[in-house]
Amino acid sequence: MNTRARINHQIRAAELRVIDSNGANLGVITLTEALGKAQEQGLDLIEISPSAVPPIAKIMDFGKYQYEANKKLKQAKSKAKVVEIKNIQVKIGTGDHDLTLKAKKASEWLTEGNRIKIDLFLPGRAKYLDFKFLKERLDRLLKLITIDYTVADSPKKSLKGITTIIEKAKKQ
Repeated sequence: MNTRARINHQIRAAELRVIDSNGANLGVITLTEALGKAQEQGLDLIEISPSAVPPIAKIMDFGKYQYEANKKLKQAKSKAKVVEIKNIQVKIGTGDHDLTLKAKKASEWLTEGNRIKIDLFLPGRAKYLDFKFLKERLDRLLKLITIDYTVADSPKKSLKGITTIIEKAKKQ
C-alpha cells in the first residue's frame, strides 16, 4: 500500500477505471466525470491502484478507506511470526548428561520455530586448541538434537570461543 493515497483533485490521470461505492464497475471514464459522480454521492474519489493502466479509483469515504487499510496492516502484523534466537552455552568438559539436557531444550526451541545460537565457551588457553578438535566437541551436542535442523551459520571463532547458529529444517 502507498504511504499516501491520492484523493479527489490530487489524482493526475486523465482517464480512470472507476468502482462505485457499492462495488460496481463503472468502466473507464474521465477524471472530471468521476469527480462529479463522487461529489453527487457526497464521497471521495480515491486512487486505489495507480500503477494499473488505466489507474483504478474507487468512490468511497476516505476515512473509511484509511480505517480499512490500517485494519489490514494490523492483521498482517499480528500474523507475522517473530523468530527469536535462543542461546545455549557449552564448555569443552561438559558431561554427557548435561549435553543431553541442553540438546532436549534445543529440540523444544526448534519445534517452536526459534533459531539457536550455540556457544562453545573456551576459557583461557583453551582458545588456542586445534579448531578441528573444538568443532568435534561442538558436534557432540549437535548429534544429540532430535529435531531435523540446518546450520544457518557455520562454526566460527568468536570472543567467547566457537559459535554456530542452527534452525529448524524447512520441509520440502
